[in-house]
Amino acid sequence: MRPALRPLSLPAFRRLAVVRLVDELGDWLGEIALAVLVFDQTGSPMATAALFLALQFVPAITTPPLVARLESLPVRVSLPALNLVQTGAFAALAVLSSDFSLAPVIALAALAGALAISGRALSRAAAAAVVAPQGLLREGNALLNLSFTVGAAAGPAIAGVVVAGIGPRPALFADAASFAAVALLLATASGLPRAQAQAAGWLVRLRGAVAYVRQRRKLRLLIFGQAAAFMFATIVIPIEVVFAKQTLGAGDAGYGALLASWGVGMVIGGLAFAGLRNMSLPSLLAMGTLAIGFAYLATAAAPTLLIACGASAIGGTGNGVQWVGVMTAVQQLTGADFQARIISLLESIAKASPGLGFLLGGGITAIFNPRVSFAIAGVGVLGVLAVSSVLLARAGWWGEPVEEAAHQPDGDILVSPGDARLGDGSGE
Repeated sequence: MRPALRPLSLPAFRRLAVVRLVDELGDWLGEIALAVLVFDQTGSPMATAALFLALQFVPAITTPPLVARLESLPVRVSLPALNLVQTGAFAALAVLSSDFSLAPVIALAALAGALAISGRALSRAAAAAVVAPQGLLREGNALLNLSFTVGAAAGPAIAGVVVAGIGPRPALFADAASFAAVALLLATASGLPRAQAQAAGWLVRLRGAVAYVRQRRKLRLLIFGQAAAFMFATIVIPIEVVFAKQTLGAGDAGYGALLASWGVGMVIGGLAFAGLRNMSLPSLLAMGTLAIGFAYLATAAAPTLLIACGASAIGGTGNGVQWVGVMTAVQQLTGADFQARIISLLESIAKASPGLGFLLGGGITAIFNPRVSFAIAGVGVLGVLAVSSVLLARAGWWGEPVEEAAHQPDGDILVSPGDARLGDGSGE
């Protein structure tokens, strides 16, 4: 078997990779069905915006404490349970669609979003526990990323066709069925990690995770650097439709082509990460982030839709490399007992950081125009790359895995006097 595919020889990993793809497709189906339902029932862009805020910010707040509670359970229990609750939530949303009321729809959507991100963090940690002992963490993450990128590229198109063809109510029931199928896949999987004894309560473990990040400079720099990059990168998301339809005069089809180009690029980037096994993580992260920044600047100057789509494909390729690179780097810098909690923090940041980016994008476009928003996004991403590269090099991070031994199985941290100095030049 080719080295890049070796994680697929592990039955538990195969099951988790399939689950990741089905989850991504289900997420898109649920989000698009809900967006159509809310807008059709209310006719209000503000109601639709409230839906997406619930899907974004509630998970950002609830994911770390929920993961801290669930990580002490066997994966075969926690992940199927999360998916069964999501099954119930989407079935209830489907029922509510015929007797619509905005408040309960928003509340159930927020619950479903929180469960989805928590499940993603737990499954990432479970996958790492399966492949890391075999020395296949990077290869495993590359394959999980391919599952994600294929789902992210195909999900919107499939969901759009399904919702347009059968309507939001049947689509929501179909989404509920997909979560039930995932629960069954996970409950019957073999080789999933067992529960670890946790002497401390969930709140103590959550505080321990925050302290863990604060005491490790390399890990801290990666996570906060990614938060800044997310903020700038998401400036363009709310204004891409304005750019395509008004600035380029390309209409709805042009907007769809712009998004599809990014999705195709993400798949190419995922394949590139899997293929570039011998390139260091810092180099891959730099290349991916550079591609995103360049793509935004090129889009800002693009005179035609064709050039804008080409730039978008370049940015998507960078995105497909950069995110899995950051995830892999964070996992390499994190001890086994902290994997789920630290990944949940990273996933929460990925949900929360775009909020400021959305506000900046809308405000900049209102004052100037979409091209200025793309330009500021590009400059910001490249600025984050430059600063983060210097700081990580000074911290001594060159992409090497760290053998973490400074924690106990019960989640308590053993802190030496030297480690307690936050921000010293040598955090692990």
